[in-house]
Amino acid sequence: MASSSSSSNIQPPPHLSPSELGTKEYWDNTYTVELSNHALHPSDEGTIWFSDASAEERILSFLASLDEVSVLGKNEGGTRFLDLGTGNGHLLFALREEGWRGEMLGVDYSAKSVELARAIGERKSKEAGAAGEVRFEEWDILTQEPMEWLGEGWDVVLDKGTFDAISLSGQVDGSGKRVCEGYRERVEPLVKPGGRLLITSCNWTSEELRAWFEVEGGLFEYETSVKYPSFTFGGRTGQKVCTLCFKRKGR
Repeated sequence: MASSSSSSNIQPPPHLSPSELGTKEYWDNTYTVELSNHALHPSDEGTIWFSDASAEERILSFLASLDEVSVLGKNEGGTRFLDLGTGNGHLLFALREEGWRGEMLGVDYSAKSVELARAIGERKSKEAGAAGEVRFEEWDILTQEPMEWLGEGWDVVLDKGTFDAISLSGQVDGSGKRVCEGYRERVEPLVKPGGRLLITSCNWTSEELRAWFEVEGGLFEYETSVKYPSFTFGGRTGQKVCTLCFKRKGR
């Protein structure tokens, strides 16, 4: 898959206005409610983000296409997935159901998210056995260093709305910059050389995501994008959701 021209000369987009969706309190409260609902009704696994755009189905189809050409591998011991801001873990469970057998880890800074994902995973594991197992850990990508699970990096790192949420945070780092500005540098070491970051957003356009992640001196290079239906308004064509695939340099 050939990448198009470099976006290293594009300036980072303007920041988004802070929102409650960028706060840990919001997500803790959200997953507290979803955890309670799941306890009462086990079939209720919570929200599937970007479901109105069929994002998850399109991501699964895209990954399957990489398996078909042996870029990735569904077999046991094959492709390893790390899901950032995993929420209820739905995307990882969907990958399992599609036959992916490699190691899977979902991380989230909300303890309630991890509790919910583990509860769902326990039920699914009983149904599917060891083949359905997915690991979940509480971890904050912005404030904590990777743990033993990093190894030499992951084959595929997934972000389905996490950068969106971080972009809505009004928090600043020690140098006074919005925390979203440091996200790329925190993600890069998580992806092994030659591995991929697959990021989905409804707040940023494809061009804006490239400006954030494909920068001069950075480790990511744009590879391709997942196809979504487009619409035209006011003479301009766009889409509600975009998913971009970046490859980490080095192999």
